[in-house]
Amino acid sequence: MARQRKRKGDPVTGWLNLIKPLDMTSTDAVAILKRKYNAAKVGHGGTLDPLADGILPIAFGEATKTVQWAMDAEKEYVFTIRWGISTDSQDAEGEVAATSDARPTREAVAEALKAYVGTIEQVPPKYSAIKVNGERAYDLAREGEDFELKPREVEVYAAEILGAPDRDHTVIHVTSGKGFYVRAMARDLAFDLGCEGHISQLQRTRVGNFGSATAVPLSRIQETDDREELLGFLQPVQAILTGIPEIGIGRDDAAQIRHGQGILLMPHLVERWRAERAGDDRSALVTCDGEAVALGEVRAGRFEPARVFAAS
Repeated sequence: MARQRKRKGDPVTGWLNLIKPLDMTSTDAVAILKRKYNAAKVGHGGTLDPLADGILPIAFGEATKTVQWAMDAEKEYVFTIRWGISTDSQDAEGEVAATSDARPTREAVAEALKAYVGTIEQVPPKYSAIKVNGERAYDLAREGEDFELKPREVEVYAAEILGAPDRDHTVIHVTSGKGFYVRAMARDLAFDLGCEGHISQLQRTRVGNFGSATAVPLSRIQETDDREELLGFLQPVQAILTGIPEIGIGRDDAAQIRHGQGILLMPHLVERWRAERAGDDRSALVTCDGEAVALGEVRAGRFEPARVFAAS
């Protein structure tokens, strides 16, 4: 008699706009949610350090095919720099690397921040997940290995001071693009200002469309066993797909696309798509009854799928 294959979980699909608590890794949050939802497939849309709290987009099922959009999305952070002490990890978890009695004024920090808005070059922290010859940088750093990380171009759209509660602390708000490291900004600001400093508090307040208004604390999820309530926290696959024109289609066309075939679009749908697209971008998202069917391109009045989502 053939052995029955072990069930690996339910086919849960959607995005969860999670508020990750402090002192928890992003991987641990994913593991907790995978068990809670008994989900077959779960991933996160961008690591949030254990010493940071805030928005951590969680992708279930078919939504994992859109994780890159979360990684590439615009992000907002609110963080506090503690002046006078630098650590090897640029945050409160690291070992003290240097101290100083120098403290910058609020005006000096505000002036220095101006140089960080726009396209800037930033060297990632050595305590980061970047790979160096196949190894994670943070593993090499913890082992005392000597290595250098190359600078990367990142976008910073806004940077402003929210407060300075005392001479030892400055609270800053930043809006950035992908690949930006708050800890690297604190390190570089301290250097520019002739001070020592590190991140003492960090909160991510937005990832793309996911902000505090629709966010769900992990504690809220953990306190309920109501399956309908749990599923009600989820947003559709397309929730993360900002800026991509959506085209609604019928069920027959949806079935055809899910078999990997392109479809001919009605002229009014093409015209609407042209009005909504950005520049020469040919990308489109097709949906059926509000459910994502596929991402692809529109060419010569036809939609050609590139990434197809299974029906729920």
